[in-house]
Amino acid sequence: MVIASFSELKSRLCGLPPKAAIVAAAHDGHTLQAVFAARRDKLIHPILVGRREEILSIAGSLGEALDPVQVVDARDDGECAAKSVALVRSGEGAMLIKGMLPTGTLLKAVVNKETGIRASRVMSHVAILDVPSYHKLLYVTDGGMVVAPDLEQKRHILRNALDFCRFLGYDCPKAAALCAVETVNPSMPETADAAVLKEEGERGDFGPCIVEGPIALDLATDGEAARVKRYHSPVAGDADILLAPSIAAGNLLGKSLYGLAGGEMAGVVLGAKVPITVNSRGATAEEKYWSILICAAMK
Repeated sequence: MVIASFSELKSRLCGLPPKAAIVAAAHDGHTLQAVFAARRDKLIHPILVGRREEILSIAGSLGEALDPVQVVDARDDGECAAKSVALVRSGEGAMLIKGMLPTGTLLKAVVNKETGIRASRVMSHVAILDVPSYHKLLYVTDGGMVVAPDLEQKRHILRNALDFCRFLGYDCPKAAALCAVETVNPSMPETADAAVLKEEGERGDFGPCIVEGPIALDLATDGEAARVKRYHSPVAGDADILLAPSIAAGNLLGKSLYGLAGGEMAGVVLGAKVPITVNSRGATAEEKYWSILICAAMK
């Protein structure tokens, strides 16, 4: 199974029970617009953590009713993060939604060794992109967490993304370990890493999947380019996951597909006990909605 678009994914969730969602620092208009839209679509049942008066005021201005038990009062960013993570840790939430607080503040609470909810040695970010010119969703990783991943970290980042796709229903996700060239070049260490990941994928180390690398972006996403260059691979022109060699490459790729290419984007951090949405505080309500949708779709 593959997913062609956010709209298709949304249609597949019709009739499923809503998931419990914890919203950290929910006192924000765009966040609450997205949360209430997801509630109306029966994707989530939210618990809102943040400044109670502001949350109730914003909800009223949006014409939304709130049960008092759905609001947990918290005054500052640190308290919002701590109380939200505590609710997830106690089993109250199946996803964690970032509202009006810095990503670093939320993640500091997530990775706290005594009170956090970290589940993997390496936590990583996946940008999910619905790009008009591509025939299905693209999963770009990691453009938000690990700055300069070594081979071992890339293994974790790739495994997180593959598991994520399988949680969404993919039987055999296709991953492209992106490089500037298609051959191993000693001057480009990422090419050697990509070749190792491909070999490990073929050996079955990552479960059901196809890993290709080193492979350039055009070959991973354009079947005609692969044909012209005589590059033969099941991943060519049909990649699901784009594994970037660095945070800079992943960030630039995700933002170019989102901005210049006109795509719609969701963002999720993986490696905790539940998926975490970490959209920018300045993100649109629509972008935040798509991130919630992705988390709600995880089995």
